[in-house]
Amino acid sequence: MAPDFSKKGAFSWNNLIARYVKDGKSEKALHHFQEMQQQGIIPDKFTFIWVIKACTALTAIQKGQIVHAQIIQHGYESDIFVASCLIRMYGKCGKVENALRVLYNTPARDVVCWSAAISALVKCGQGEQALRLFLQMQQEGLEPDSITFVAALNACTSVSSLPMGRHVHAQIIQKGHQSEVMVGSCLVDMYAKCGNIEEARKIFDRMPVRTVVSWNAIIVGYAKCAQGKMALELFQRMQQEVKPDNVTFLGVLNACASLISPEEGRYIHAQINQSWCNQDIAVHNCLMDMYSKCGYIEDASTVFNRMLTQDVVSWNTMIVGYAKCGQGEKALQLFRLMQQEEVEPNRVTFVGLLNACSSILALEDGKSIHQLIIETNYGLDEVVGSCLVDMYCKCGSVEDASRVFNNMAKVDVISWNTMIAGYARCGQGTQALEMFQQMQKEGVKPDSLTFVAALNACADLAALEDGRRVHWQVIQHGFEADVVVGSSLINMYTKCGNVEGASKVFTNMSMRDVICWNSMIVGYVKCNQGDKALELFKKMQQEHVETTCTTFVGVLNACASVAALEEGKRVHAQVTARGFDSDIIVANCLIDMYSKCGSITDACKVFNGMLIHDVFSWNAILGGFAMHGRAKEAFQTFEKLSREGVEMDAITFVCLLSACSHGGLVDEGLFYFESLSPIYGISATMEHHSCLIDLLGRAGFLVEAEVALEEISCQPIASVYMALLGACRMYENLEMGKRVALKLLKFYPDNVSSYVLLANIYAEAGDWSSKARIQQMRNERHVYKYPGCTWIEVDGKVHTFVVGDKEHPRLSEILAELNRLFKEMQAAGYVPHRRLILHDIEEEGRDHSLTYHSEKLAIAFGLISTSPGTPLRIFKNLRVCVDCHTATKFISKLAGRELVVRDGKRFHHFSDGICSCGDCW
Repeated sequence: MAPDFSKKGAFSWNNLIARYVKDGKSEKALHHFQEMQQQGIIPDKFTFIWVIKACTALTAIQKGQIVHAQIIQHGYESDIFVASCLIRMYGKCGKVENALRVLYNTPARDVVCWSAAISALVKCGQGEQALRLFLQMQQEGLEPDSITFVAALNACTSVSSLPMGRHVHAQIIQKGHQSEVMVGSCLVDMYAKCGNIEEARKIFDRMPVRTVVSWNAIIVGYAKCAQGKMALELFQRMQQEVKPDNVTFLGVLNACASLISPEEGRYIHAQINQSWCNQDIAVHNCLMDMYSKCGYIEDASTVFNRMLTQDVVSWNTMIVGYAKCGQGEKALQLFRLMQQEEVEPNRVTFVGLLNACSSILALEDGKSIHQLIIETNYGLDEVVGSCLVDMYCKCGSVEDASRVFNNMAKVDVISWNTMIAGYARCGQGTQALEMFQQMQKEGVKPDSLTFVAALNACADLAALEDGRRVHWQVIQHGFEADVVVGSSLINMYTKCGNVEGASKVFTNMSMRDVICWNSMIVGYVKCNQGDKALELFKKMQQEHVETTCTTFVGVLNACASVAALEEGKRVHAQVTARGFDSDIIVANCLIDMYSKCGSITDACKVFNGMLIHDVFSWNAILGGFAMHGRAKEAFQTFEKLSREGVEMDAITFVCLLSACSHGGLVDEGLFYFESLSPIYGISATMEHHSCLIDLLGRAGFLVEAEVALEEISCQPIASVYMALLGACRMYENLEMGKRVALKLLKFYPDNVSSYVLLANIYAEAGDWSSKARIQQMRNERHVYKYPGCTWIEVDGKVHTFVVGDKEHPRLSEILAELNRLFKEMQAAGYVPHRRLILHDIEEEGRDHSLTYHSEKLAIAFGLISTSPGTPLRIFKNLRVCVDCHTATKFISKLAGRELVVRDGKRFHHFSDGICSCGDCW
């Protein structure tokens, strides 16, 4: 039976109200306060203290203000205990001005009131004002106590003010509060969150008594300082002294997420299941976050589905997790379920959803979410606005992105960066640079990401001068030491063809991470300096820089570019040792490397050893077969990928048509070219037209090839004309050769082949004055021909030769071997090709003897440097000439060697006097 308080005084009512507040039943406490007044009982200051505490617990600001008015009415506003309670109440309810008004209206305010006000300011996110209040309190002659110091340290933490934190720490030592557990825990927390984890650890280790709060402070501190391993070690030690609580588990789960350590996470998950924290919703949310960041999104989903209740953070964690794991469709599905459960989305929800749309290029879904954002009044949110801009850009709708950007109420540097990067990503580099300039005109200071976006725009435009200006601004703003900016500078210079500028940036960087090394390696490859890329890779290993998949992709491409097969095999061994051979991109590069280095057998081994293939894998092996003239295997590969339902792309048919061309399969090539659009839904590109013309020309259908050239709707690229010129060379059609060469010269005046081809055509026709006029035009325009060179790898070292080479240390032996070979060849029926036809456009100089062409020198060197019967692989930067092709057939028979020659167009496999190309190249 409930006691009857109708005849009791304020003391009894106060006890009843206090008990309800202590038991967490503040609503009932307020109900009894109201009942007390209805019965005419006059409240005293203790009544008001407990009633204000009830309002604080409920964050019931309106009721609290009514009670405050009653306090004034009853004359208790000057009581320091009542005042401190009011200050706390207003602070928790976010009414900082009211809290300070109470403080300043209390004439005899003591340290309790000041401490309450300082804490209120910290809770409301006004740490700097809290610190000013802390100093003002001391100026008024009041000594801080432990509660004051705790509030001041929390203020330092909130504004990351390490200098002020040190000042407060000095006062704590001076006043003798350093041994108090609560103060010590706050000191640990302050130093850790301000980035000085070493000092935090020293204080922690000196603490005479450590509570769960102390342990949490240091564990969470290590986790936030990206030292997850130490956080987990301390967690193990902690359990020997105290039991972990929910804050502990939040800290160690974040440590597991940062370390990407799912096994540790599972162990902690098991401990959570055995503790009282098993029902804590924040812990479950952190579990989901840990699993998703470790790539175990299905485990996160299991945690989510087993939760008895989910809050908006739970839904957001899963939506963001799906988006980050590349499962955008599942994120959108989960959001639809969230709407059915009538859970109100917030900013984080929309950010996750927009990222999901970006990841799967779901433009229409993105537009629907945009409409919902407007309806829920998040349209003016800066973060959401930036994500909208990013989503539209990534989905290819830069116009929508621009509209969102222009309608944003407040545009910060993040929004500008997103828009600049969006223009650059959508191939609108000029607009990106205009935005970059406009941003600075409006007084927005660029950050490192701004410069990255601007440099990417310069790189895509190959705008070297613009890039240099941005580089100068990078230096002016002090970002030259930023490794991400440095990598972007390297990328910009190499894409603009200025590898020296990229190398200078790389050399001058005081700090270089693996991304910088990778950028420089890739840059050398892009600038056709594969040998330097391999040298840099060796230096990278000497400096013990951790290699990544991207490193090996760049290095394998370098091996392919200089045909360094032995080096490629060594790199392959490292790839396997590191476990990167299971990465599909690396595996595809291995196929490409072996194909371009002349070992199609090794390329097939890699392809056949792959567990899964994507279209790039099929294209790589298909292109390899085409390059090596193995049309039959190319068709078998194409039929297999068709049966497996692989979605083909334009490159697939470039490889297939190239195989048809090199195999002389005209009917098959015409069929697949004509089937591109109607059957496969692929629009013919310039590369496809080039293959078609090459196919027709090689087969002798020159008229048909010229008609195909004329039927191309847009301006053909230089390689298309070159394909037809090659056919004119082969079939000695000088008149057509002239017509095509003149067009090439007209449309591509900077293409050296235009001049050299046409000059040699005039020479063949005996029109020496026209030939001299073309050569003079080339010289006046400063258009120079790349010198022909050939290289061969022997014992891991690449040896390079040019026509009439006089620099090689074994030159006398090479020439002796060549003279011996030519005597045997002539005895076997070899006759040098001395006539000038179109092929002479790629001959290394008509004034030099055919005997000393670079590929002949390389072959002779290979013969004297390797054991009899060893296959030789020779690589040339230009198309092999007729004489060298004929000579190599003779040498393969006389020396009993397999000679693999890769020229600028394809591979030739010479064996027993026969070439795999069938003398059609």
